[in-house]
Amino acid sequence: MKAVLKWVGLIVVGLALGSGLAVWQIRTGGLGNVVRVGPWTTGRDVGTADADIKTRAIVALRGLLALPAKEARYFTAATDSAGAPLSGKCRYAMTGGDIAARWWSVTLYDRGGWLIPNRWSRYSIGSARIPAGEAEHWTVQIGPDEQPGLWIPTGTDGPFELTLRAYRPQGEMARDPSRISLPTITKGECRP
Repeated sequence: MKAVLKWVGLIVVGLALGSGLAVWQIRTGGLGNVVRVGPWTTGRDVGTADADIKTRAIVALRGLLALPAKEARYFTAATDSAGAPLSGKCRYAMTGGDIAARWWSVTLYDRGGWLIPNRWSRYSIGSARIPAGEAEHWTVQIGPDEQPGLWIPTGTDGPFELTLRAYRPQGEMARDPSRISLPTITKGECRP
């Protein structure tokens, strides 16, 4: 009887450790077949039948309502263009140009993939907000304090991520995202 209880206990501990490790890998792991464009990353196989099981699990956990690759490309940045983690205490200038998609947006999330509440109820900027004369060269400010013009509030002093969604990607964006240019993210001053 003692031997049976010992084996049952070992099996339960093994299942708990294995399940915990699997959840940790999915929550902290990257997508398979990763493409990096400056501070932005995406999985080449996201939204395709070729996606491996880990990529599918990450999309299921973090990619609420993710569309097929021909409909949308998703890029995430957790660092600025110099490689430093994004912090809600700092101001950033995100500068870009034409993005080869019918429409695009950039949304600010916490590291768990949730919107961060802020008093302005502002969470993203889309291509429709970019003035027509600035579509080839635009800047969006990101930071804790209200700023004129195009601005996304951080709403936190902690870390955050940015997700760029390119809907109906065209050209290299659709075929090979490793060959495109995406916005730069430049850190400004930070609060103590």
